Amino acid sequence: MEVADRKASLRALAKERRRFQRVKVNLLGRYMLEDRREYPCQVVDMSPGGLAMIAPVSGFEGERVVAYVDHVGRLEGVITRVFETGFAMTFSATPRKRDKLAAQLTWLANRSILNLPEDRRHGRFAPKNPFTQLVMPNGLNLRCRVIDASLSGAAVSTDQRPPVGALVTIGKIQGRVVRHLDEGFAVEFTRLQHPDSIEDNLLP
Repeated sequence: MEVADRKASLRALAKERRRFQRVKVNLLGRYMLEDRREYPCQVVDMSPGGLAMIAPVSGFEGERVVAYVDHVGRLEGVITRVFETGFAMTFSATPRKRDKLAAQLTWLANRSILNLPEDRRHGRFAPKNPFTQLVMPNGLNLRCRVIDASLSGAAVSTDQRPPVGALVTIGKIQGRVVRHLDEGFAVEFTRLQHPDSIEDNLLP
Protein backbone atom coordinates (compact mmCIF):
# COMPACT_ATOMS: atom_id res chain seq x y z
CA MET A 1 0.00 0.00 0.00
CA GLU A 2 2.79 2.40 0.89
CA VAL A 3 4.57 1.63 -2.39
CA ALA A 4 1.40 2.32 -4.39
CA ASP A 5 0.82 5.57 -2.52
CA ARG A 6 4.40 6.61 -3.13
CA LYS A 7 4.18 5.90 -6.87
CA ALA A 8 0.95 7.89 -7.10
CA SER A 9 2.61 10.75 -5.27
CA LEU A 10 5.62 10.66 -7.58
CA ARG A 11 3.39 10.68 -10.66
CA ALA A 12 1.55 13.71 -9.31
CA LEU A 13 4.81 15.50 -8.59
CA ALA A 14 6.15 14.78 -12.06
CA LYS A 15 2.93 15.95 -13.70
CA GLU A 16 3.11 19.29 -11.90
CA ARG A 17 6.89 19.57 -12.38
CA ARG A 18 7.44 19.63 -8.65
CA ARG A 19 10.36 17.91 -6.96
CA PHE A 20 8.76 18.18 -3.53
CA GLN A 21 5.30 17.64 -2.10
CA ARG A 22 3.31 20.63 -0.97
CA VAL A 23 3.11 21.24 2.74
CA LYS A 24 0.37 22.99 4.67
CA VAL A 25 1.43 26.46 5.78
CA ASN A 26 -0.19 29.62 7.06
CA LEU A 27 1.82 32.52 5.68
CA LEU A 28 0.74 36.08 5.04
CA GLY A 29 1.92 38.12 2.11
CA ARG A 30 0.85 40.18 -0.84
CA TYR A 31 0.79 39.68 -4.59
CA MET A 32 0.71 41.74 -7.77
CA LEU A 33 -1.17 40.79 -10.92
CA GLU A 34 -0.37 41.94 -14.46
CA ASP A 35 -2.35 45.18 -13.98
CA ARG A 36 0.23 46.01 -11.25
CA ARG A 37 -2.37 46.21 -8.51
CA GLU A 38 -1.35 44.67 -5.19
CA TYR A 39 -3.55 42.66 -2.83
CA PRO A 40 -3.04 40.90 0.52
CA CYS A 41 -3.04 37.11 0.58
CA GLN A 42 -2.67 34.04 2.77
CA VAL A 43 -0.63 31.10 1.46
CA VAL A 44 -2.20 27.84 2.60
CA ASP A 45 0.08 25.26 1.00
CA MET A 46 3.38 25.40 -0.79
CA SER A 47 6.19 23.45 -2.43
CA PRO A 48 9.53 24.71 -3.78
CA GLY A 49 7.82 25.04 -7.16
CA GLY A 50 4.31 26.26 -6.46
CA LEU A 51 1.75 27.44 -3.92
CA ALA A 52 -1.95 27.96 -3.32
CA MET A 53 -3.28 31.11 -1.71
CA ILE A 54 -6.47 32.65 -0.43
CA ALA A 55 -6.81 35.90 -2.36
CA PRO A 56 -9.47 38.59 -2.86
CA VAL A 57 -8.83 38.81 -6.63
CA SER A 58 -7.92 35.62 -8.50
CA GLY A 59 -6.76 36.79 -11.91
CA PHE A 60 -6.90 34.26 -14.75
CA GLU A 61 -5.05 31.08 -15.71
CA GLY A 62 -1.75 31.87 -17.40
CA GLU A 63 -1.56 35.38 -15.92
CA ARG A 64 1.82 36.39 -14.55
CA VAL A 65 1.92 37.12 -10.84
CA VAL A 66 4.55 38.28 -8.35
CA ALA A 67 4.08 37.24 -4.72
CA TYR A 68 5.90 38.46 -1.63
CA VAL A 69 5.49 35.85 1.11
CA ASP A 70 6.59 36.13 4.75
CA HIS A 71 9.59 33.89 5.55
CA VAL A 72 10.07 33.17 1.84
CA GLY A 73 10.44 36.44 -0.04
CA ARG A 74 9.73 37.28 -3.68
CA LEU A 75 8.31 34.63 -6.02
CA GLU A 76 7.44 35.21 -9.67
CA GLY A 77 5.37 32.82 -11.77
CA VAL A 78 2.02 32.18 -13.43
CA ILE A 79 -1.46 31.27 -12.26
CA THR A 80 -2.19 27.61 -13.00
CA ARG A 81 -5.55 27.14 -11.33
CA VAL A 82 -8.32 29.46 -10.13
CA PHE A 83 -10.78 28.50 -7.41
CA GLU A 84 -13.52 30.25 -5.45
CA THR A 85 -11.34 31.65 -2.67
CA GLY A 86 -8.11 32.29 -4.55
CA PHE A 87 -5.69 30.61 -6.93
CA ALA A 88 -2.67 28.35 -7.32
CA MET A 89 0.52 29.42 -9.02
CA THR A 90 3.81 27.88 -10.09
CA PHE A 91 7.08 29.74 -9.98
CA SER A 92 10.52 29.15 -11.42
CA ALA A 93 13.55 28.75 -9.19
CA THR A 94 17.14 27.64 -9.55
CA PRO A 95 18.02 24.25 -8.02
CA ARG A 96 19.82 26.09 -5.21
CA LYS A 97 16.79 28.23 -4.43
CA ARG A 98 14.50 25.19 -4.56
CA ASP A 99 16.71 23.44 -2.00
CA LYS A 100 16.64 26.54 0.19
CA LEU A 101 12.85 26.72 -0.09
CA ALA A 102 12.59 23.03 0.81
CA ALA A 103 14.60 23.68 3.98
CA GLN A 104 12.43 26.69 4.86
CA LEU A 105 9.24 24.69 4.29
CA THR A 106 10.52 21.88 6.50
CA TRP A 107 11.19 24.42 9.24
CA LEU A 108 7.77 26.02 8.81
CA ALA A 109 6.01 22.63 8.84
CA ASN A 110 7.85 21.54 11.99
CA ARG A 111 7.08 24.83 13.70
CA SER A 112 3.41 24.45 12.83
CA ILE A 113 3.25 20.86 14.10
CA LEU A 114 4.99 21.75 17.35
CA ASN A 115 3.01 25.00 17.70
CA LEU A 116 6.18 26.95 18.36
CA PRO A 117 6.18 30.76 18.10
CA GLU A 118 9.76 30.59 16.80
CA ASP A 119 12.35 28.03 15.85
CA ARG A 120 13.47 26.56 19.17
CA ARG A 121 15.78 24.13 17.39
CA HIS A 122 18.20 27.02 16.91
CA GLY A 123 19.86 28.23 20.07
CA ARG A 124 19.59 31.85 21.08
CA PHE A 125 22.74 33.91 21.50
CA ALA A 126 23.80 37.41 22.49
CA PRO A 127 25.57 39.12 19.56
CA LYS A 128 29.12 40.35 20.11
CA ASN A 129 28.03 43.86 19.14
CA PRO A 130 24.48 44.20 20.47
CA PHE A 131 23.87 47.79 19.38
CA THR A 132 22.25 48.39 16.01
CA GLN A 133 19.70 50.48 14.11
CA LEU A 134 15.98 49.76 14.24
CA VAL A 135 13.66 51.02 11.50
CA MET A 136 10.09 51.35 12.72
CA PRO A 137 6.94 50.87 10.56
CA ASN A 138 6.64 54.67 10.16
CA GLY A 139 10.23 54.91 8.89
CA LEU A 140 11.67 56.23 12.16
CA ASN A 141 15.29 55.13 12.60
CA LEU A 142 16.33 54.39 16.18
CA ARG A 143 19.32 52.99 18.03
CA CYS A 144 18.51 49.83 20.00
CA ARG A 145 20.15 46.89 21.75
CA VAL A 146 19.66 43.30 20.65
CA ILE A 147 18.99 41.30 23.81
CA ASP A 148 19.41 37.97 22.07
CA ALA A 149 18.80 36.40 18.67
CA SER A 150 18.37 33.11 16.86
CA LEU A 151 18.30 32.21 13.18
CA SER A 152 14.56 32.94 13.14
CA GLY A 153 14.12 35.97 15.37
CA ALA A 154 15.43 38.43 17.93
CA ALA A 155 14.47 40.35 21.05
CA VAL A 156 15.36 44.04 21.23
CA SER A 157 15.52 46.49 24.10
CA THR A 158 13.80 49.80 23.35
CA ASP A 159 11.10 52.02 24.80
CA GLN A 160 9.18 51.74 21.51
CA ARG A 161 6.27 49.28 21.23
CA PRO A 162 5.12 48.85 17.62
CA PRO A 163 1.90 46.82 17.34
CA VAL A 164 2.08 43.04 17.06
CA GLY A 165 2.22 42.14 13.37
CA ALA A 166 4.04 45.32 12.35
CA LEU A 167 7.06 45.02 10.05
CA VAL A 168 10.35 46.42 11.36
CA THR A 169 13.98 46.16 10.28
CA ILE A 170 16.77 45.28 12.71
CA GLY A 171 20.07 46.11 11.08
CA LYS A 172 19.60 44.60 7.61
CA ILE A 173 16.98 42.00 8.62
CA GLN A 174 13.25 42.52 8.19
CA GLY A 175 10.92 40.93 10.71
CA ARG A 176 7.45 41.02 12.16
CA VAL A 177 6.68 41.94 15.77
CA VAL A 178 5.30 38.84 17.53
CA ARG A 179 5.05 39.96 21.16
CA HIS A 180 5.90 42.78 23.57
CA LEU A 181 8.45 42.37 26.37
CA ASP A 182 9.03 44.32 29.58
CA GLU A 183 12.03 46.06 28.02
CA GLY A 184 11.13 45.99 24.35
CA PHE A 185 9.66 43.48 21.90
CA ALA A 186 10.37 40.24 20.04
CA VAL A 187 10.58 39.91 16.27
CA GLU A 188 10.25 36.89 14.01
CA PHE A 189 12.37 37.31 10.87
CA THR A 190 10.61 37.11 7.51
CA ARG A 191 13.46 34.87 6.31
CA LEU A 192 15.44 32.25 8.18
CA GLN A 193 18.99 33.54 8.60
CA HIS A 194 22.23 31.74 7.86
CA PRO A 195 24.49 31.03 10.86
CA ASP A 196 27.53 32.51 9.07
CA SER A 197 25.92 35.87 8.31
CA ILE A 198 23.33 36.59 10.99
CA GLU A 199 25.61 38.68 13.23
CA ASP A 200 26.71 40.84 10.29
CA ASN A 201 23.09 41.22 9.14
CA LEU A 202 22.01 42.38 12.58
CA LEU A 203 24.29 45.39 12.13
CA PRO A 204 23.28 48.41 10.02
